[in-house]
Amino acid sequence: MVGLHASSDTAGQPFPEFEIAERVGPVLFRAVIYTARTELFLIISLFLLVMSLDNRERGYGATIKEQARRLLVPFAFWVVFFAFYRLIKAGHFSYDGVIWHELSQPSSWASYFLLGNVQYHMHFLPTLFGLVLFFPLYRVAVDRPALGAIILVCLFCKREVDVWIWSTLKDMMGFEYLVRGVKLFTYAGYGIVAASFYGFLKSRPSEQALRQLFWASIYLALLLFTVKLVYSHRVILHGNWQYNFTPAYWADFLMPVALFGICMAAMNANWPPVISTMAPYSFGIYLVHPIFLDLLEIALWHQKLSPSLFVALKTGGAILGAAVFVWMLGKTRSLAWTVGLGRLPAFKRPEFLNRSKLLKE
Repeated sequence: MVGLHASSDTAGQPFPEFEIAERVGPVLFRAVIYTARTELFLIISLFLLVMSLDNRERGYGATIKEQARRLLVPFAFWVVFFAFYRLIKAGHFSYDGVIWHELSQPSSWASYFLLGNVQYHMHFLPTLFGLVLFFPLYRVAVDRPALGAIILVCLFCKREVDVWIWSTLKDMMGFEYLVRGVKLFTYAGYGIVAASFYGFLKSRPSEQALRQLFWASIYLALLLFTVKLVYSHRVILHGNWQYNFTPAYWADFLMPVALFGICMAAMNANWPPVISTMAPYSFGIYLVHPIFLDLLEIALWHQKLSPSLFVALKTGGAILGAAVFVWMLGKTRSLAWTVGLGRLPAFKRPEFLNRSKLLKE
C-alpha cells in the first residue's frame, strides 16, 4: 500500500507533465506493487475471521461487537487525526481553503466516519467492517469450496452496476453512500472466496494438491499481469489512468485471488523469520504512512527530481518513517492501541448510571 500511494505525483496522477519515457519507471513499479491490492488484505482478514469462528464459535452479536472494537476504535482516532493533519500538505500546495470548508460541514464528518474518505487509505477499515456483517454467508462456502467461483458473478455485477450509477445517478444526494453499498454487496464475494480457501485448507490437502494449487495460481497471476502490462502501456502513453479499459478491471480484481492462492499453497515453505517479526507492525504502518508521504511530497516536489527518483525516495522514506513511528507508538503504553499493538482503552460506565441502577434495586 505504501508503494502504491507513493507511485503517483502530488495530485495522485501518473506524472502527466513529464515526458513519456520518464513515466515508465513509476507506472511499471505501480503495476508490480498494485498486484497486492486492498482486496488481497480483505481476503486475508476475512479468511482469518472464518478460521477463528470455526475454531472458537461465537454468536453474531458477539462477533460484530468484537470486530467493531478492533477495527473502529483505532479508525475513529485516525479519522480525527487525519482530518486536521492533511491541512499541512493542503497549505503547502494552496488548497487548504477546500479542506477548511469540508471541516465546517457536518456531512463531511459523516462521510469521514462512515466511508473513511478523510484520507485516501482510510476507506479500508469501514469497508472491512461492512464485509464482516456478512460473515454467516461466507461460512456456507467452508463445506462447499466450489462456491468461491461466485466471485466472477460478483465482480461482473459490480462493474455493470457501477457503470450505470456513475452515468445515471452521479448527481443524486448520497451518491457516495450508494457506491459504497454496491461495493459492500458485491465484495462479499471476496468473503466467500476466503471461506472457500479455508474449506480447502480444512480438508487437509496433500502436498500434491498444494503444488497443483500453487502452479495454477501462478499461471492465473501471470495471465492477469500481462493484461496489467497492456494497461500500464496505455497509462504511460496517455499520462492518465485508463479507467475505461475493461480488461484491466478484471485483471486488477482477480489478481488478489491468485496471490492468496499462491501464498496459501506455499504455506509449508521456509518463509524468512523477519516476516513474522514485522507482521504485528503492518497494521500500524498502513495507518500512519500518509503522514510521511505528505511530508516527503512537500520536501521533494519542488526539487525537480525525475519521477522514478521521486517515487523511490517517497516509498523508502515513508516505509522507514512509518516503521519507526509505529515502533515508537507501540512502546508508548497510552497510544499503542492506536496501531494495534496494545490493549484498547476501557470505557467505564458513567457513575450516574451506576447510581440509577442501585436506586432501582
